[in-house]
Amino acid sequence: MSIGRDGIAGLVLLAISLVLLVKSFQLPSLPIVPVGPGFYPAIVLSLMAAASALLVLQDLLKRRAPAGVGDAPRRNYRLVVIAFAIVGAYVVLLPLLGFRVATVLFVGALQAALDRPRTVRQWVVLATIALGTAAASYFIFERYLLVLLPRGAWTGF
Repeated sequence: MSIGRDGIAGLVLLAISLVLLVKSFQLPSLPIVPVGPGFYPAIVLSLMAAASALLVLQDLLKRRAPAGVGDAPRRNYRLVVIAFAIVGAYVVLLPLLGFRVATVLFVGALQAALDRPRTVRQWVVLATIALGTAAASYFIFERYLLVLLPRGAWTGF
């Protein structure tokens, strides 16, 4: 059984994440703070290792499938360019509008570009996800982790 490009990438990322995961457990713990400096990197690296292992497994299973099953989808370079433009606009607007407003616009625009809503209900779901993502990110980073997020020059927040 051969392994493809996705499988090789998965193996490389799995190896990197496992090596760094071991290193994160070796970080010294602080006696004052219950959560040490390696806590959050360990979570992220564990998720990265799991996703990498799933990528390897998916590649191996795809190679076992009979011909015609799981054919590659048509490439959409136009969508790739649009996604890069949306990310670029987010980077430009972040210092002007601030994290909260720019993130709502970014998430909403990227969702709409990937799968354009066709009904009012789908637009409401898109707006809810965009607002929820920005709010959850804000409360986790700004309020819980005490990370200062960019304030907007135009908005002040």
